[in-house]
Amino acid sequence: MIHLDLLLMQNPEVVAKIRYRVPFYFRKSWVCYLNPIKNHGIEIAFIRGNELSNEQGILQAKNRKQVHGVEVFDYNALPLKALQEVIQEALLLDETIPYASKRKKRGT
Repeated sequence: MIHLDLLLMQNPEVVAKIRYRVPFYFRKSWVCYLNPIKNHGIEIAFIRGNELSNEQGILQAKNRKQVHGVEVFDYNALPLKALQEVIQEALLLDETIPYASKRKKRGT
């Protein structure tokens, strides 16, 4: 988890905050979070993963509509270059297109 945190925090203006007991990474809005998973792994989950190109083929939806992520069980086996490309694309998306929640408002 420390390696992924360092990878994310090397980007300018990225801020980490603990939300829902896991580290979330912000710029203008939530970009991603690190989620512990079974079998001693970590998932780096991108909030707007459905809007990312996934040209690298590493993002998994896992039956989620919006959040897509990359599961990491062995940092040495991590496709680091591909992950850095996904992170940069997510940060660019956050920078250029404001996030608009698709949740229905209560009472409407």
